[in-house]
Amino acid sequence: MNTYDYVVVGAGSAGCVLAARLSEDPGTRVALIEAGGADTAQDIHVPAAFSRLFKSDLDWDLDSEPEPGIGGRRAYLPRGKVLGGCSSINAMIYIRGNRADYDGWAAAGAEGWSYDDVLPYFRRSEDNTRGADAFHGTGGPLTVSDSRSNHPLVTSFVEAAVKAGHPRNDDFNGGSQLGVGPYQLTQRDGLRCSTSVAFLHPALERPNLTVVTGARADRVVIENGRATGVEVTRDSGTEVITAGREVILSAGAYGSPKLLMLSGIGPAAALTALGIEVVADLPVGEGLQDHYMTMLNFRTDTESLMTAASPDNAALLQGEGRGPLTSNVGEAGGFFHSRDGLTAPDLQFHMAPVLFHQEGLGAVTEHGFAFGPCVLAPTSRGRVTLRSDRPDAAPRITHNYLTTDEDRAALVAGIRIALDIAAQAPAAEVITGPYDVPDSDSDADLLAWAQRSGMTLYHPTSTCAIGPVVDPRLRVHGVEGLRVVDASVFPSVPRANTNAPTVMAAEQAADLIKGAAR
Repeated sequence: MNTYDYVVVGAGSAGCVLAARLSEDPGTRVALIEAGGADTAQDIHVPAAFSRLFKSDLDWDLDSEPEPGIGGRRAYLPRGKVLGGCSSINAMIYIRGNRADYDGWAAAGAEGWSYDDVLPYFRRSEDNTRGADAFHGTGGPLTVSDSRSNHPLVTSFVEAAVKAGHPRNDDFNGGSQLGVGPYQLTQRDGLRCSTSVAFLHPALERPNLTVVTGARADRVVIENGRATGVEVTRDSGTEVITAGREVILSAGAYGSPKLLMLSGIGPAAALTALGIEVVADLPVGEGLQDHYMTMLNFRTDTESLMTAASPDNAALLQGEGRGPLTSNVGEAGGFFHSRDGLTAPDLQFHMAPVLFHQEGLGAVTEHGFAFGPCVLAPTSRGRVTLRSDRPDAAPRITHNYLTTDEDRAALVAGIRIALDIAAQAPAAEVITGPYDVPDSDSDADLLAWAQRSGMTLYHPTSTCAIGPVVDPRLRVHGVEGLRVVDASVFPSVPRANTNAPTVMAAEQAADLIKGAAR
């Protein structure tokens, strides 16, 4: 059967949530389309192995165009091509963002997306092992837990940061985001808890849910101004999967705008130049935002995660759900102000008890650790455009990292904070030398180092934003029966690792869609 009530494109962080929630109604037929395959690879579920998934067949393995703000380098952009999407290949950090993010969205016209509006959806999805309170939920599908690794190098970083004058914070999703501490993770019994594991797997036996893997979505079929289905290509050929009620795009901040533009929804002049008939002239692909991160790498004599993949540690993981292989690598971090007068943090730190360099692709041949800041509230804006009208062609992606004075100043200030933390005991006591750090503490050297060594923090958003492209109910302007539900709809990138906000958005969207069907 190729006809369903809802056709969801992309079985990632949002798509798995939507498919599970919409198929709760046994009278509703749901199809979930995914270009990748099943999430059965062992490295998906071993938390410390996540970087082994980079540039594998589970990764879309995208690259940006030459980025003008970082010396013309192309940025490597991993994205999950597997059930669970990026939640199957990410570092599992559970951060919601700041109240100011969501209240800012609502104030700018995103009705229903204030902090008080979205908090119930965060809580609904969550099963926090610490228990329920005003900020946290229990009983939801998504397990949120403390790290079972607790690496001593991470403890050294947190203690050094506190000694440098930063407050300890054991709950970045509570009353205050500022300070340093360990991250909570989307893990269950020490293993990855992706949205596929949490939401999709329990729903797979429902007869009204069909999951189609190995299927590339080529375009949305639009008839008389209404989305009626999705044209997909797989080994058996090209076919149309028909949607009786709605088509929902959950292909991410790069994939959803690409698919809209291939379907004739986007900047009219650009589409016409590629011979694509214009259905709706909208600024699809504009407003791209991301968190640009730098990681200072230091050598150490303390055993790092480099030696985590031992038979003993594998037995610990498999038998007891603990040990170094449960590490998400970015075990701790913090939120900071780069300057006085800010009402919300503009810097976020991540700390890894292992060397993490060359965009996470560098070989680890000696013990070390890495930590550093990202620009949390960037003012730089990029875009996603089509390379051609071919569905199998990767889009052109330009983030314009560090192209504003504000972003450059914030990152330089963040690197200074990192150097100050590194100079404090006990971090200073475990450092045996630099591995990849700035040449000096001058502004020029700090910026030059950031431009040559920085990388994405894997948080692209805002290319199909509420306002310009979709309404607050996530319906695409000018086309009936078509929504976008993923991080591309965020009006701005949250002050957060974006997986938790994406799950929240899908939870709210499921209610919006169900309400529209009644």
